[in-house]
Amino acid sequence: MNMIEKLGLAALHRMDPEAAHGMSIRALKMGLTPAPGPVTSPRLCTRVAGLDLPNPVGLAAGFDKNAEALAPLSRSGFGFVEVGAATPRPQPGNPKPRLFRLTEDRAAINRFGFNNEGMEAIGARLAARPRDAVIGLNLGANKDSDDRPGDFAKVLAHCAAHLDFATVNVSSPNTEKLRDLQGKAALTALLAGVIETRDALPRPLPVFLKIAPDLTEAELEDIAAVARETGVDAVIATNTTLSREGLASAHRGEAGGLSGAPLFEKSTRVLARLSALTKGEIPLIGVGGISTAEQAYAKICAGASAVQFYTAMVYGGLSLAGEIARGLDKLLARDGFENVAQAVGSKREDWL
Repeated sequence: MNMIEKLGLAALHRMDPEAAHGMSIRALKMGLTPAPGPVTSPRLCTRVAGLDLPNPVGLAAGFDKNAEALAPLSRSGFGFVEVGAATPRPQPGNPKPRLFRLTEDRAAINRFGFNNEGMEAIGARLAARPRDAVIGLNLGANKDSDDRPGDFAKVLAHCAAHLDFATVNVSSPNTEKLRDLQGKAALTALLAGVIETRDALPRPLPVFLKIAPDLTEAELEDIAAVARETGVDAVIATNTTLSREGLASAHRGEAGGLSGAPLFEKSTRVLARLSALTKGEIPLIGVGGISTAEQAYAKICAGASAVQFYTAMVYGGLSLAGEIARGLDKLLARDGFENVAQAVGSKREDWL
């Protein structure tokens, strides 16, 4: 991180967290952020669910909810970018304040509630996306929808022509009863509808499933079975947690999903268990608590074919994307791996 980025982060941390988030999006659109281009090497190039990635380090959904900064984000060092979540109709989300920094814990709590401008506005921006990047969309459902499973398919059908992948998000804790859709019967029906919609597209694309970290062993077994049965192309493990164990910050009692450093061990154990349950047959994307190359590497060795992060940028800046990718390249070389795929799951047992 250079001095300008350090000063910018310090200024943002003096602002309300949601206002600072909006300011960071504006800074991206104005070209005021690092833009090294995709960081890549023969070791970092990898293929996940049919997607060719310059590196396996992606931006998690939630940062660019409305697909406003696709071009600058695609030049920020990431190997792929996920935007959204998008719902069929615009919705304001939950009342403010709804985003809290937990600085002592290097974490954040949010209860946004799928605030977004809706699939029409987001789809229009995706239509103008850079074509030399890998870009996906997180699919959501409107809070007041009479057919939440149908909402996911509706957003996919509207936006698919401009996407490289789409993620079914039933794991956000901030929309009432949304996580109920992770149950075996409900999830099977929902994914069947999304996959049917995907298969009818002129250009089918990979469909991912994003799960919560707060799942029992039986629930994880059900998700692994459903993923196999429905033909999901990858599973993203994991979303934010409802746990507050070990937190020191004053905001630790706020409602919402916890992300950042405290989530690392919990999410990595879920990832490793899911890798064992699926026997490496379904690609996994590791998310939760990554802020260093060593942590990204640990996720890969636990079973992830690629990783994503977001909250760490609150504390480490946007240049963290390139730093993690370059550090990952060195770690792969250190351990004698010629590519990412060789390292996937190599230390899974350490997390079980």
